[in-house]
Amino acid sequence: MRTANKIIPVREQIADQIRSDIIAGDLAPNEKLNEQALASRFGVSRGPIRDVLLQLTKEGLLVSKSNVGASVNSVLDPELQELMIDIRRKIEFFAIKNLKGKLTDEDFAALDDILQRLQDAFDDGDFTEVTKADIDFHRYLVFKAGGDELVNLWHPIVMRMRLNYQRIRQSAECVNEHRAIAEALRNDNTREATAALKANIR
Repeated sequence: MRTANKIIPVREQIADQIRSDIIAGDLAPNEKLNEQALASRFGVSRGPIRDVLLQLTKEGLLVSKSNVGASVNSVLDPELQELMIDIRRKIEFFAIKNLKGKLTDEDFAALDDILQRLQDAFDDGDFTEVTKADIDFHRYLVFKAGGDELVNLWHPIVMRMRLNYQRIRQSAECVNEHRAIAEALRNDNTREATAALKANIR
């Protein structure tokens, strides 16, 4: 449960907004980003913008080339998308296995908060926030299972998939799928949690 408002650094706020723009489609695949225009938009110097673009490149949302600059990454072809799904499943199945008996009441309260965000976003028709809440749910589990090391393997795969992942816009079952994962984990049932996770990641 949240007990205090978290102070979010400016760079993180900028990164989150650009990330949201990409998820929402306001920044299209292959669209070039202009450092000066972004600096003016966010009221900062180009230094923080360069840091943010580097961060988003590491996440897989942007691609950066020498003497060209950063642009939104391209859409994956279907075969590569399937490969990404397979890799992501393996990482999250590993996480589920390693979470057995480890999640606390505080963890489940945090997951419930994310699920409420997910439901609220669906109710509001805010599919960018739906996507972000979806990612936060899975990131929470991956982090609890393997810390930053496992998240650093998982995160670029998930963000890269989001460039052409439309199922979340089409299915309100997304909330129930995530609730099924959380409920299986609450019951410490690894088999059911894995099955629920497999049904969600496709």
